[in-house]
Amino acid sequence: MKLSEFWPSSLFEDKTVFVTGGGSGINLGIARSFAALGARVGICGRTAEKLEAAAGELEALGADVTIAVADVRDFDALAAAFEKTREELGPIDCLVCGAAGNFLSPAEALSPNGFKSVVDIDLLGSFNSARAAFDHLRETKGSIIFISAGQAFTPYYGQVHAGAAKAGIDNLMRNLALEWGRFGIRSNSIAPGPIEGTEGFRRLAPASVADQLKASIPIGRFGSVEDIGQAAVFLASPMASFITGSLLVVDGGQNLPGSGVYSQVIMKAMSTK
Repeated sequence: MKLSEFWPSSLFEDKTVFVTGGGSGINLGIARSFAALGARVGICGRTAEKLEAAAGELEALGADVTIAVADVRDFDALAAAFEKTREELGPIDCLVCGAAGNFLSPAEALSPNGFKSVVDIDLLGSFNSARAAFDHLRETKGSIIFISAGQAFTPYYGQVHAGAAKAGIDNLMRNLALEWGRFGIRSNSIAPGPIEGTEGFRRLAPASVADQLKASIPIGRFGSVEDIGQAAVFLASPMASFITGSLLVVDGGQNLPGSGVYSQVIMKAMSTK
């Protein structure tokens, strides 16, 4: 499926999109979606090799690309990455806060450091990114897209750390929508369901239980990175110009019946280890 079948190939021409954690997974998929529609793309992450490989994919789609090795927990590193992007590509029109960390752990086995690590990467990293990009976004009257998760509004076994972090992200998103709307900045979240072929999917949906988990999704399949890329393109597009402070759930209906099936399957799988 080509995005240009549904969107004008020049939709984001002369626009700069920056994606944190853009070297792989869902975030790289989002970056590819914007690149395919004419955007200039900046990405950051902690691994130079991943970023360089990702840049090659984006350039193959015709995008001008800049990369920066930066940990979202480091505000100064992010600010430097954004200024490099301004110099090479122009000010940021859309910021995608996608950098995240996660793993399965029952709450009673989760260390304070493990909890803090996920909150720092996901929640603090999202604030750092938004704050460091503020001057860009005020200049461009741009938008922010946060990557949330169903754990933000539905409790899942082994996900107390991620749930707390993602719930914080959605509250951050709404506060920024309220406060920064006067600058012309929109702020929204996407909550992906299980997205096949990503590191997060491999960690949270072990192969031994994948079929059972798929059967619990009303639409009958796992998601793809293209599904999330399409949602991000929509939220950043002129068609969403009056949408801010909203959470867009892109999960095939996974969270409609709650997390019971997932939690039962994961608890059983973890008890056999």
